Amino acid sequence: MSTGKLVTALSLSFKRLGKYGEFFTTHRTLFTASFKPRSTFQSRTCPLPHYYPHLLKRHLFTMKIDTEDFKSVFTDELIQLKTIFEKYNYEIRFAGGPVRDLLMNIKPHDLDFATTATPQQMKDMFNSENIRMINLTGEKHGTITVRINEKENFEITTLRIDVINHGRHAVVEFTQDWELDANRRDLTVNSMFLGFDGTVYDYCGGWDDLQERRVAFVGDAQTRIQEDYLRILRYFRFCARISPDPNVHEPDTEEAIRENIEGLSRISGERIWLELKQILRNRHAGTLLETMLRLGIGPHIGLGDKPNMEEFRLVLERARSNNIQLQPISLLASLLDSEEAAVALHERLKYPNFDKELSFFIVHYRDLLPEPLKPLRPYQMIVIDTKQKMKDAILRGAELLRYQGQLELANEFEKWVPPRFPVGGADLKSEGVPTGKAMNMVIQRLRSKWKESDFQISHKDLVQLIPNVMEDLGLKVQK
Repeated sequence: MSTGKLVTALSLSFKRLGKYGEFFTTHRTLFTASFKPRSTFQSRTCPLPHYYPHLLKRHLFTMKIDTEDFKSVFTDELIQLKTIFEKYNYEIRFAGGPVRDLLMNIKPHDLDFATTATPQQMKDMFNSENIRMINLTGEKHGTITVRINEKENFEITTLRIDVINHGRHAVVEFTQDWELDANRRDLTVNSMFLGFDGTVYDYCGGWDDLQERRVAFVGDAQTRIQEDYLRILRYFRFCARISPDPNVHEPDTEEAIRENIEGLSRISGERIWLELKQILRNRHAGTLLETMLRLGIGPHIGLGDKPNMEEFRLVLERARSNNIQLQPISLLASLLDSEEAAVALHERLKYPNFDKELSFFIVHYRDLLPEPLKPLRPYQMIVIDTKQKMKDAILRGAELLRYQGQLELANEFEKWVPPRFPVGGADLKSEGVPTGKAMNMVIQRLRSKWKESDFQISHKDLVQLIPNVMEDLGLKVQK
């Protein structure tokens, strides 16, 4: 995190109604590293829709930043990208996430860009400069991705407006108006642009909201949500990152979410899981998930109508008191009452196989208790008997212990190296054990004796037990 600098801000407000216009300018000195605490919420009316250009009401706020984090993003490859756009006289700016992060004195991990150049103009430009383009699937929505010097990828999107929305996929129209592009974005804090000279362009009050740690939709919340129902989860994800109090939500925003929550049923499980797991990794995960459930999200993301809130709160409180963070899927598993519910949740969200197995494991074994004298023994037996990878089984067992609040045992369990069963098929053949079902019966009997000894019985002693085991099973030596 770098130190902020004093910067001068210019706010330009232009209102055009008919042929007359008024201009207002104000200058402010701002410190980019400081944020004011949340104050009382105020409604904001953003510009009118793009199809009323004669009634367009503009409000542009600009300021300059000059922080070490901002300077650090200028790699040789980014400077080359900047030079190419300047050469062909197309404007390009940082857009959305990296602007928000830099204004919060966070070095951005991903850089997104917006430009006045159309996709075809970008393709012509990059071909002329022998710049390799990759992943052209985003071209119909205005996105071109290039790889410069075989070192760094850049995703650049043409300014656009959404002409038709279907709750997720939009028909877009390209534009050269930066404000119209800002107005189509989801949240005010994600609607800002940043020039390569450090100038921030804010059309929707994103800077003010960022200072107040306020998460608000651009314009009308109902409209923004109905354009893309996944924005419900994006709203909560940014509440987790930005809001100092996850319990505070504007009544109009809550109502818009409640009225449109059913729309999440139309969003793919994979997309929902990508957003949801980021929310669940946050320290406010419990509070935000309870709010989401209160607003009716459960049936639309695979949690049903009556999630197990008692277990969820118990697990969350244990994690908080132990100052640990559970896996996102572990928190969701605490809401499930049965393995059938775990199956239904996976069918809806389609998360990776490891998460699926972990959810099943927690639901099945969460009532398992450590033994008084050998606490880890029950958990070790599960690993020894698993038909899956030992490494994954140990990770699941350690997570279960953390879920149960057994931190010391979890740490000890992670360091445990499971022993290998010392007897193999060759040993049994040499003792005359018949192949097939008989051999499997002998192996299982020997494994039971090995486990009863806490894995201490030796290979030699186990082999010596084979004749007695065969006799007990009524098996004859195969010659």
